[in-house]
Amino acid sequence: MRIFWNLTLTCSAVFVLSLPALAGVTVDSPVNDTDVSSPFTLSASASTCSSTSVASMGYSFDSSSDTTVFHSQSIDTQVSSSSGTHTLHVKAWGSNGASCVKDVVITVKATATSSTSLVPSYADVVSSLEALSGWKATHDSGGPGTSSGSMQIVSSPSKYGTSRQFVTSFTNNGDERYTVSFSDNVDAKNFFYDAWVYLTSSSSMLANLEFDLNQTMSNGQTVLMGVQCDGWTGHWAYTVNTGSAGSPRPQWVSKSGTSCNPRQWSQYTWHHVQASYSHDSSGYITYQNVWLDGVQTSLNVKVFGAADLNWDPVMITQFQVDGYGSSGHVTAYVDKLTVSAW
Repeated sequence: MRIFWNLTLTCSAVFVLSLPALAGVTVDSPVNDTDVSSPFTLSASASTCSSTSVASMGYSFDSSSDTTVFHSQSIDTQVSSSSGTHTLHVKAWGSNGASCVKDVVITVKATATSSTSLVPSYADVVSSLEALSGWKATHDSGGPGTSSGSMQIVSSPSKYGTSRQFVTSFTNNGDERYTVSFSDNVDAKNFFYDAWVYLTSSSSMLANLEFDLNQTMSNGQTVLMGVQCDGWTGHWAYTVNTGSAGSPRPQWVSKSGTSCNPRQWSQYTWHHVQASYSHDSSGYITYQNVWLDGVQTSLNVKVFGAADLNWDPVMITQFQVDGYGSSGHVTAYVDKLTVSAW
């Protein structure tokens, strides 16, 4: 990558307020671990660094060597960035060469519409599903190997106060499914799935992450909807019933031209997963879009997804963790899991 210094000179005509004698860098905006839009305001200051007077400040993103420099003891500027989660490094340099750095983690929202602005005001919105008490864990017997799972509510890590921890142990690529029912809405035909997911270093043992939504329709059939970040194919995938409603054969279909592998997600970072889809009264699902950290991927497919399961009127969401390897365990966290239906 070409290294450059984008120098922003402080005009002598600008009146500079005197700053208190602070040690190191103070960042007033953006706040650490928050969502921002691009461009966002960067407001920071530093008067001393390692007991010497600060001569200049600057900032850079992630591992980039490109640094924007200000010959001043403060920064108040608009910064543009690509969507996704980034570490913003705000820097100060003392007169004798000393350097100080303050890191701020931010999630930049995509400029494309990918949030609840897609959801109409009359939608039935159920949020914080991870906090419900009715979650159940079970091995997916339709897959290989064995698995077991445990759950608990924790305060750290969390995006909005508390999160649900999922600990999955597996052998031979075993899959563990976590399920909770939350509604009896049988009339909705449009859906928006929205969740935050946090992975640890155990993600190296993660094959797939599955995000499902099942709904009983007014005719008694159940529509099986879901998207999956598929580490086997490296693509996004979606659920299809390749059989009939009476003899269902649900399968995952990989979407060529897309890219997703949970083993490549950044570890110890919150990731934003969103998906939009709908179905008609016959159980044909239209998968529209999926987003990861604000990056939109178009699915744009219509498939059959209804099954005669003799369920009571219910809506269920499932979070499934699929193991990768002969044995191991995966720890994942989910926060602010929200399903909107209308």
